[in-house]
Amino acid sequence: MRLEEAAEYFRVHKDTVRRWISEGRLTGYMVGPNTLRVLRDEVEGLPRPIPTAGSAA
Repeated sequence: MRLEEAAEYFRVHKDTVRRWISEGRLTGYMVGPNTLRVLRDEVEGLPRPIPTAGSAA
């Protein structure tokens, strides 16, 4: 899964996905000299926050 796809899944910026990789929350895989991907199963396995009344969804 491309970082952009993972970011869209979580409704976050792709830099957030990169941070999660650096923090160890996700595993990043280099599939080319400049191409970083994550596993779809791993992304879908992360908990997603539930929007609250005060948050914009």
